[in-house]
Amino acid sequence: MNAEYLISFLYATVLAGTPLLFGTLGEILTEKSGNLNLGVEGMMCMGAVMGFMAGYKTESAMLTLLCAFAAGMVGALIYAFLTVTLKANQNVTGLTLTIFGTGFANFVGEGMVNSSPTGSANLSEGLKAKFAEIHIPYLSDIPYVGELLFSYNMFVYMGAAAAIAMGIYLYHTRRGLNLRAVGENPAAADAGGVNVTLYKYVNILVGGGICGLGGAYVSVVTCGGVWTPNCVNGLGWIAVALVIFVSWSPYRAILGALVFGMLSILRLYIAGLTGLEIRIPTPIFSMLPFIATAVVLVIGSIRMSREHSQPKGCGVNYFREER
Repeated sequence: MNAEYLISFLYATVLAGTPLLFGTLGEILTEKSGNLNLGVEGMMCMGAVMGFMAGYKTESAMLTLLCAFAAGMVGALIYAFLTVTLKANQNVTGLTLTIFGTGFANFVGEGMVNSSPTGSANLSEGLKAKFAEIHIPYLSDIPYVGELLFSYNMFVYMGAAAAIAMGIYLYHTRRGLNLRAVGENPAAADAGGVNVTLYKYVNILVGGGICGLGGAYVSVVTCGGVWTPNCVNGLGWIAVALVIFVSWSPYRAILGALVFGMLSILRLYIAGLTGLEIRIPTPIFSMLPFIATAVVLVIGSIRMSREHSQPKGCGVNYFREER
């Protein structure tokens, strides 16, 4: 195995982990507000189809991102209204959102394909170029380091920036402290003058928008600008598990997304990395992220500290009259 092959593997790992990073960050923000949203898959699907449609119709990169973010927010708004306002069961609502979002994406996507004279929906070459790898003068030309750090598309840098910004927000701002208080003990936060409902709504919606961006990455970048039904393909569920893997930390989410991204592409590179002709059924490789999650859950249940555990109020609806 030569160095270029290893760099190529690491580069592909970052690309494969990027949609997982968006989904994980969105769910971390939601759970920090005290709500467990199992609809990440649905919100990613909604972001995927609406972002793709915006790009397909307008050829605008900005509108692609905005529509994907807005679609994820709409999915999160449905969830927030049902769980925060109407006090519906969070698990059932999240599962329903996944079913709705997946069906919505396939319905809208099929409409795009059927209305196309070519029988397929493809983004223009000009728009795909805007989401292609960015060449940064001098930095991208550095041997090995340039390709590994300074040659990605805008989604990768947006995801890293979002993780850092979310970490600063949660751990170094007053609003972040209030949000964590809402997630841990909404009654105490309410008694301290924090508007629990407002904090839940705002952060659930922003979290949904971030998930929508992850879906847009899949439809625009991973699928090569061609609309593909069911393109998210379970990434939302892996993102939900990844939240536990990274112990609800936006900073660790970057590393966690890389690990799971690596596991998802390992089957394509394992022969070159090991120099051996290894014949392992593809489904085994598909199981690896979930096996890793199960191992982490077992270890985490034994050694989980209070600081790195799920917010205590997560999954439990807050009734103000009972405080």
